[in-house]
Amino acid sequence: MKKMPITPDGYQRIKKELENLIKVERPANVKAIAEARAHGDLSENAEYHAAKERQSFIAGKINELQARIASSQVIDPSSISQDKIAFGATVKLLDVETDEEREYQLVGPDESDIKNNKVSITSPIGKSLIGKKEGDEVKVKAPARTIEYEILEIRFE
Repeated sequence: MKKMPITPDGYQRIKKELENLIKVERPANVKAIAEARAHGDLSENAEYHAAKERQSFIAGKINELQARIASSQVIDPSSISQDKIAFGATVKLLDVETDEEREYQLVGPDESDIKNNKVSITSPIGKSLIGKKEGDEVKVKAPARTIEYEILEIRFE
């Protein structure tokens, strides 16, 4: 099984979600199924069918999260000390065309969240940044245009 890198925060978030599903959501769903069963005829009981559908969703999500945990390799960015961009790096970039500064943290695919400036190492921008140094320029092919960035700063925190 191929291991996917993940930050300690991302790993804890997945574990917390899994724990909530197992300890809170699943027991509440079992209770909802029991209550719906008590209403009688199951063939026309919408509450029962909805609860059973929810049970299936919860079981699938639990399996998915357990697989993600099993295939995760936790890497603490603060333990990395190098001058090249690698997993976990926080990178400050300058858009050469617009003079806008942006900052991204390179994370694993399971924890990418562009709203929080976390981009996957497998994304176009992530792939183009890996291995680069401060002062380097990179070109990223985006749907709208090719963006040229200058790397201003690399941090591992």
